[in-house]
Amino acid sequence: MVIKIISLLIKFYEYMNFGKFDNLVASFHKYTLHFKQPSGTSRGVLRTKDSYFITVYEKGNPTVKGLGECGLLRGLSVDNRPDYEEKLQAVCTRIGDYGAWLEDGLREFPSIHFGLEMALLDLEKRGSKVLFPSAFTEGKATIPINGLIWMGNMGFMFEQIQRKLDAGFRCIKMKIGAIDFKQELDLLRSIRAKFPKEQVELRVDANGAFSFCHVVYILEALSKLDIHSIEQPIKAGNWVEMADLCRDTPIPIALDEELIGVFDREDKIDLLDTVKPQYVIFKPSFIGGIKGTSEWLQLAEERGIGWWNTSALESNVGLSAIAQWTATLDNPLPQGLGTGQLYTNNIESPLFIEGDALGFDVDGVWDFPAV
Repeated sequence: MVIKIISLLIKFYEYMNFGKFDNLVASFHKYTLHFKQPSGTSRGVLRTKDSYFITVYEKGNPTVKGLGECGLLRGLSVDNRPDYEEKLQAVCTRIGDYGAWLEDGLREFPSIHFGLEMALLDLEKRGSKVLFPSAFTEGKATIPINGLIWMGNMGFMFEQIQRKLDAGFRCIKMKIGAIDFKQELDLLRSIRAKFPKEQVELRVDANGAFSFCHVVYILEALSKLDIHSIEQPIKAGNWVEMADLCRDTPIPIALDEELIGVFDREDKIDLLDTVKPQYVIFKPSFIGGIKGTSEWLQLAEERGIGWWNTSALESNVGLSAIAQWTATLDNPLPQGLGTGQLYTNNIESPLFIEGDALGFDVDGVWDFPAV
């Protein structure tokens, strides 16, 4: 797997490092996605989500365009800063320097890095939106995904779970930490009473909601329910405490927010070797696109750490890019790529969900009403 990841990364950057594109023109614009219903996390309730789309074409050939999505998430993205649009404009103004931008120029702007990677890949593929050809984009393979359960009152969460199970999901990811934990535990118990672990895999995502002094009890309680893993049980940045938890935990721990803002290879190594998590979760928009994620992936594989990819609530443009890349990596675990149906005004795409799998309809169309 490590060798495959490295070869994919080298292939991806070959054309970017040798000036394949000449006389590029680029622009960007903001697009606000609207949730079908308010979506709760331990950090608050989401109602809208802004994305920025980069369009790139070669001067003299404006009909062939590449499109990329910069998936900024307010309150969580490390590049959620006042000069975000200013940086985007600089990238578009100096798009001919894309090699330098992708080398280190967007180090502190991982979502822009990913959007630029996407746009250039799409341009290289003549605007087809098929960035990583595979059996997935040929409609011959699908990607297993988890069913995401948003926070809310007990009734709302149970209703979501029932819908996912009825739809055929065999892996449920439930966000916890917003309501009373005993209620959340009761909900998980009710699921496990009906569905053993052989039928339904249960993951929980705390988004750093619990304190270190309480989390040991929480992990012990969850362990009695055959929980697959818990994401980010305590707030990111507490490496020593997280290392203690990962060493003695009764259920596997997955790092998520912990990876955000860690850009240096040596710092990545230090984090993984200090904490020694059972899993790591990758959101390319948060950690430097394909380039940054590939480096994390290589380091995790070398240490025997499990992983899966997840969207960062991008539109179908970003989601498709992540899914296509994921399909080339042969990871059998359910991925966090089932977010395409969250919005009332998402971009129509060939992506579809059937049962608990994400697929790509070769006869499907892209529709960009405002892009």
